[in-house]
Amino acid sequence: MSNRRLRMGQYNRLKVIKQLDFGIYLDGYEDEILVPKQYVPADIQIGDFLDVFIYRDSEDRAIGTTLEPYGTVGEFVYLTVTMVTSLGVFMDWGLPKDLFIPFKQQRDNMLLGKSFLIFIHLDTKTDRIVGSAKIERFLEEDISELSEGMQVDILPYEYTDMGIKALINQRHLGVLYRDEVFKNIELGKPTVGYIKKIREDQKIDLALLEQSYNRIEGSKNDLYTQLQEAQGFLPFTDKSAPELIYKTFGMSKKDFKKAVGGLLKERKIELKDDGMYLL
Repeated sequence: MSNRRLRMGQYNRLKVIKQLDFGIYLDGYEDEILVPKQYVPADIQIGDFLDVFIYRDSEDRAIGTTLEPYGTVGEFVYLTVTMVTSLGVFMDWGLPKDLFIPFKQQRDNMLLGKSFLIFIHLDTKTDRIVGSAKIERFLEEDISELSEGMQVDILPYEYTDMGIKALINQRHLGVLYRDEVFKNIELGKPTVGYIKKIREDQKIDLALLEQSYNRIEGSKNDLYTQLQEAQGFLPFTDKSAPELIYKTFGMSKKDFKKAVGGLLKERKIELKDDGMYLL
């Protein structure tokens, strides 16, 4: 008898053992797993292996699907509320059956149409896949793997008065402060960031651009080159909008001001009310 077990809420590679009009059955080690017809590849045969995601349907049966959910058990995902009930809320996670967030795992104001960062996990009592909006308990406390200046994967998920909260490498939380946000940030869309500072209280400040002297030198040289190509004049000053600066030069307003300051110090440009002039 096999010691292998089905991994609920994960992708499993299973063998096709039956083909019927309404779908196929896979060898689920302890049980046969149905894959409904609409998710079955046209050329599948008995004896073939198929990669499927395993979840429970509305009748609490273990079901296989070739659809790809937005996340699997053990992952953080940014999801939208599709239904609110007295027992909890349901959220769209890319499968026919929405993900359930029990009432005790909710945050305040989980209203229809609003989106939140959710941790997907298994309910140990029922073996059902559920989500939690109380994400702090699922984060890793040890941040020794991180260092200032390190490039990381970030998932922005919530606006605050200070800036934007973001998930770091699916393990930790950090903040992008307002002065580091120089382009439109779409909540729930993964992007690349950098560790700007690790504070004494272990809180993490993030940046969208690498923090280095070389980057500022590069920004200064790029700005000087564009001035030359524009016949010695660019209609930009330190009062120009951050979005326009980023769209034109591909740099933050902070870096732009440092680049302008460097060129002024080197007496390569002159700054007037209508813009900057090459000397």
